[in-house]
Amino acid sequence: MLNDATCFKQIYIVCGYTDLRSGIDTLASVINSRTGNLPYVPDTLYLFCGRKADRIKGLVWEQDGFLLLYKRLENGKFIWPRTESDVQALTPRQFRWLMEGLTITPKKSVRPAEPPEYQT
Repeated sequence: MLNDATCFKQIYIVCGYTDLRSGIDTLASVINSRTGNLPYVPDTLYLFCGRKADRIKGLVWEQDGFLLLYKRLENGKFIWPRTESDVQALTPRQFRWLMEGLTITPKKSVRPAEPPEYQT
């Protein structure tokens, strides 16, 4: 489910370290305190990472209650931004990169170019 997040309208990562022993209520309060928004937005996934970057938790509001997701990698680690106060929205591409163990902010990328004009 977490490798293919097409069912979510928005995906946010809560940067920095989160104590993954925290339950639903604590994670919801972290969302509220860091974003100023209430976490009760349907189809919005909030992701958290602890000190061990091989596991993450996700929190989703589903109209009738919260869904708590937990993923542990058997091999490898997530490349997680550690800026404490940051909450970042992810594009579907960035989410896929994160799930594949890549960084969400590539150092170099191919920039779009204008087509050259040819004289006839």
